[in-house]
Amino acid sequence: MLKKNSIVKLDITGMTHEGLGVGRVDGFAVFVQGAIDGEVVLAKIIKVLKSYAVARVMEFLKTSPQRTEPFCPVYKRCGGCSLQHMSYEKALEFKRQVVIDNLTRIGRLKDVNVNETIGMGIPLNYRNKAQYPVGPGKDGPVAGFFARRSHEIIYAPVCGIQHPLSDKAKDIVLDFIKAEDIPVYDEITGAGLIRHVVVKTAFGTGEVMVILVATRPEIPKINKLPERLKRDIPGLASIILNVNPKWGNVILGDQNITLCGKGFIEDKLGGLTFEISPLSFYQVNPVQTEVLYNKAVEYAKLNGNETVYDLYCGIGTITLFAARKAGRAIGIEVVSEAVESAKRNALKNNITNTEFYAGKAEEVFPKLFAEGKTADVVFIDPPRKGCDETLLKTLVEMSPSRIVYISCNPSTLARDLKYLCSTDAGYEVKEAQPVDMFPWTEHVESCVLITRDEKWCR
Repeated sequence: MLKKNSIVKLDITGMTHEGLGVGRVDGFAVFVQGAIDGEVVLAKIIKVLKSYAVARVMEFLKTSPQRTEPFCPVYKRCGGCSLQHMSYEKALEFKRQVVIDNLTRIGRLKDVNVNETIGMGIPLNYRNKAQYPVGPGKDGPVAGFFARRSHEIIYAPVCGIQHPLSDKAKDIVLDFIKAEDIPVYDEITGAGLIRHVVVKTAFGTGEVMVILVATRPEIPKINKLPERLKRDIPGLASIILNVNPKWGNVILGDQNITLCGKGFIEDKLGGLTFEISPLSFYQVNPVQTEVLYNKAVEYAKLNGNETVYDLYCGIGTITLFAARKAGRAIGIEVVSEAVESAKRNALKNNITNTEFYAGKAEEVFPKLFAEGKTADVVFIDPPRKGCDETLLKTLVEMSPSRIVYISCNPSTLARDLKYLCSTDAGYEVKEAQPVDMFPWTEHVESCVLITRDEKWCR
């Protein structure tokens, strides 16, 4: 029986979906952070649970040719990127295998064509949104990223996956907080004012939005901050004070106060212009987003006559991409502010064949279907928890010829595909395309084409 603090030699024979190496001691699984399959390590057991143990590498006895030196100085402490110790090619291969494993084990799907993961030419500085928690540190207020498996905030002067302006804006706000002695939020006590700094950067236009998240709307000397940001952040178009007084891990509250600028920014993607508000969902990697959406529209095979639904449509990105090639496009989104942005985005782009509805997709979609509003193609891009069964049931009843499912969570994707591809539902997965939206992290986006099973149709 393994014991905590014991030292063991491990042959790393596999990887978990979180990117941990997997070795075994007398058949008992041991997960090792930073180890790659094919390596041999001496590891110290740091935790023993009922079905597995967790260990830390003490020494590499054999290293993988795919091992690389992490480019981030705080890589071992920060919880943001977990795959910097492996080559980018290896990371892309790993992500494809994660999709395959989930479709096979959870989805019970056999022989699905999962393409090679589409990676980036230069997988650096790709994020258009940065979210920096702010809190008390040993030497005063600190802003950065949470350490792995904790809420200790790690300061990093530069983050290799963020836009450089995000890091600069974060440091300006942090300097302002220190200079004006503004209390920062303490997660344990709930005391303090400043909780997060969020920076959104539009790669297509260069516009920047800085959001200061606070527990209440009154911030001492807040009028000094805009001038500091305007001086050093080119393209600054909006400064927002977001009020979030609630306990918990949700970053943004419901109230936004525009301190400077127009209250939103605009970006260009795929020849379209999009308005992005503080609460809008917008994919964080614009280069790969265009790749992903083009693949989704390609899978839809639109000829100009179809009616399409875009479920969980956000600010209407996929809706408008599809509307240019469809007869009519209907978007559904729970965030009412995003729906209003989607309507304005349609007008900005002179697209007149769209409709947008505010509400939960699992409630609005069945209601519209009951009113006779069917579709030939349905796009689904749900949050990480996947789709509600009511929504999936409506999909099966509506019976569109094609479903294009975009997912950031392979496990809930596989669960939903299992439902849609059951004997009673009658769909089959034609093809899955992983896209690396989040280089150097364990996360992977997938675009899946689902069609009516020909055998079922007969």
